Amino acid sequence: MTSSRTTSVSSQNPPRPSLPNRRISRRLSALSSAEHGRIEPPADSTENQLTEEIEEIKRYEDFTTIDWVQDAAREQLRRRARRRENDGFFAREGHLGWRRKLKDSYEAGQAWIVVTLVGAAIGLNAAVLNIVTEWLSDVKLGYCSTAFYLNEDFCCWGEDTCDEWHRWTSIWPINYLLYLLFSIVFALTSASLVKAYAPYAAGSGISEIKCIIAGFVMKGFLGFWTLLIKSICLPLAIASGLSVGKEGPSVHYAVCTGNVISRFFDKYKRNAAKTREILSACAAAGVAVAFGSPIGGVLFSLEEMSSYFPLKTMWRSYFCALVATAVLAAMNPFRTGQLVMFEVRYDRSWHFFEILFFIIIGIFGGLYGALVIKWNLRAQAFRKKYLANHAVLEATLLAAATALICYPNKFLRIDMTEEMEKLFLECEGTHDYDGLCDTKNRWTMVFSLLFATIVRTFLVIISYGCKVPAGIFVPSMAIGASFGRMVGILVQALHEAYPKAKFFVTCEPDIPCITPGTYAFLGAAAALSGIMHITVSVVVIMFELTGALTYILPTMIVAGVTKAVSERFGKGGIADRMIWFNGFPFLDNKEEHTFNVPVSQVMTSEVTSLPSSGLDLRSLEQVLAQSKYQGFPVVEDRSSKKLIGYIGRLELRYAIDRARKEGFISPNAKCYFSQPDSTAVQTPSAAAPPVTFEAIESSVGQQTVDFSRFIDPTPLAVHPRLPLETVMELFKKMGPRVIIVEYRGRVAGLVTVKDCLKFQFKVEAQETSHDGPGHDERQERLWSIINIVAEWVSSRIARISGGRIKLKGTGRGPGPLASESIDPRDRLSPIRALSPHAILDGTEDDDVGVELQDRLR
Repeated sequence: MTSSRTTSVSSQNPPRPSLPNRRISRRLSALSSAEHGRIEPPADSTENQLTEEIEEIKRYEDFTTIDWVQDAAREQLRRRARRRENDGFFAREGHLGWRRKLKDSYEAGQAWIVVTLVGAAIGLNAAVLNIVTEWLSDVKLGYCSTAFYLNEDFCCWGEDTCDEWHRWTSIWPINYLLYLLFSIVFALTSASLVKAYAPYAAGSGISEIKCIIAGFVMKGFLGFWTLLIKSICLPLAIASGLSVGKEGPSVHYAVCTGNVISRFFDKYKRNAAKTREILSACAAAGVAVAFGSPIGGVLFSLEEMSSYFPLKTMWRSYFCALVATAVLAAMNPFRTGQLVMFEVRYDRSWHFFEILFFIIIGIFGGLYGALVIKWNLRAQAFRKKYLANHAVLEATLLAAATALICYPNKFLRIDMTEEMEKLFLECEGTHDYDGLCDTKNRWTMVFSLLFATIVRTFLVIISYGCKVPAGIFVPSMAIGASFGRMVGILVQALHEAYPKAKFFVTCEPDIPCITPGTYAFLGAAAALSGIMHITVSVVVIMFELTGALTYILPTMIVAGVTKAVSERFGKGGIADRMIWFNGFPFLDNKEEHTFNVPVSQVMTSEVTSLPSSGLDLRSLEQVLAQSKYQGFPVVEDRSSKKLIGYIGRLELRYAIDRARKEGFISPNAKCYFSQPDSTAVQTPSAAAPPVTFEAIESSVGQQTVDFSRFIDPTPLAVHPRLPLETVMELFKKMGPRVIIVEYRGRVAGLVTVKDCLKFQFKVEAQETSHDGPGHDERQERLWSIINIVAEWVSSRIARISGGRIKLKGTGRGPGPLASESIDPRDRLSPIRALSPHAILDGTEDDDVGVELQDRLR
């Protein structure tokens, strides 16, 4: 329900303190005064010690949101304390010059050091994954006789006919069977590794990364094990033939790389908000190495990934993408000097009469996006309800079915990236693929491309979301490319049939008028724009892919038409819809709402508050044990409810546990959260000895416990009649975890992002129609059919093998599919175990969904 905003503030001692206590109070009050700008105390090592101590205890819980306001204030306080400490050190040493400049330069340049290291690591990883993916994809079809580790392109370097590359056999059915077996082994290995070691490595990861960059905490999602397993399993998943791509997961492993490397720097290890700047830069680098498009990657991070993108983040994103693509180019994984396999150059211009066909392609992109988003969400719901316990079996069967269907079709058989390379090419010179440019095979190619478009769309719907590293960028682009090439061939045939028509009057007589490869290129842009609901970054990415400046206007037209059609069927691309489906607390900056209600209708009015004095330690621990709130308002007393400040659960729990560990307080000790203003600001004594946490506890004794230095005296508060839209803008722009609602100084309630989203979902549910009970009945019938088929297959296999092979297990539930046990990680993962909006149904400190230990961070 609520989440805390915790920050370091002043600390004073109980009434009538002793002389040592007065010294402690003066030092802690000086820290508070410096934070709030009232005085500028002299250099004091104790101040930095207290600041570092408070930072050290600050850890965000899993499935909570970070507090941007608090982290920014804490970073400024840390800088001031460090600056005063350094000034004192350099003054004592008598060196005010190069040592100070060197230290300041290192502090200022940490971000650039991090993005350089991260960019280089991302580029290196991308190059290795490209090489491995190509080889695994080609090994299903044949092998290189000169060197087994070479793929077909390297084996047949620069040759049209290659004697070194051999099919496995000359018998077509055996090749078909080997293709199927390779697909099954690759998918089984990938799904098994993901399930056993890093369940967060499944899927694309873009939806979760959007929430993480916005401030949502998902421990382990960007950890080292996730990075390792994602990097290993991604080539296997692509090579298995599943209709999934590597571009979305490339963003995930890029952001994982940034998170892992930045942990070695204290500046980012202790400040979650600063880490988000690096993660935004990593997302840009991930797209840059996936498409060979550094500028497109920066724009993608701006348009799709980041809710907060200041100028310095843009520069760091640009530099990180630049380093990553430079390393990728230096590695030259395709040995062509190109950053991506399907990079082409178009040397012919387009004609204005083709705009009509460009609009048709744009309409297709919008319809494709709406269709896939709708039915993929239904498939995800079915998967979550019935197949959550059978992730490995599902991925394996999907790969087998995909191989069976795709092998006979020349466009579905090869890797999707290679397919786009063939479809993008012009038909001049030796550029041809199995008769694609031959006019005699024109109608055969049209029907083959139409079949590939329909089948691939169906496979994308059922495959995206299975528990292997899987993206949807390249599959969508491949679908759009096949449809666009089909349209281009038809337009070319129309021109050849009626060359003298007025419609084609602008065509020159001796130059090919229609270039079908450009239609494939525009179709890929339309499908990508339709599935992600992005425009600007798509145009730039496609331009950087082709280098054809003359095709910017057609690409803009296609993307604009696609965006217009897509918006008619719903707001947000598939990443945004998956955020909604999983119930992650994410407020989209691109959305605009008009609720016409005050925040009082959304706030949580039943608030557990703490009196500023008079509460004993035993009662305070009972409050912590009985409540699930991440923080508590501190009031003057519970009758008046006059707001004094706000204290976080984590700091309060830490202070109590530390004091109890040292044995300095009794259960009857009185707890104080604030002190009179007369003792709030005092000048620290320069002769006072250093103060430690143990000294504070021992000086207070067993009668009183002072928690005032953990209080935030200025929490963000609003009036109950403030419009909800304004409160949501505060959450979007400032990023607090909780906003207190007060009326005439009295606490009236609390509001969090989750409260706003639950109200938003409620309104949307009333305004839009949803699937009725008939949808559930259809899902039940489908599940029954699947179990009947599985039962039949398992019985036949058992009979043929004489009972030696049994697919039916002893697990709970009907049918043979109940045999697979539930993995603990699957049981705890929110993506696999929680129903839609489940994360929004409780308090943020609920540990349901914690998947990985801190070692995986």
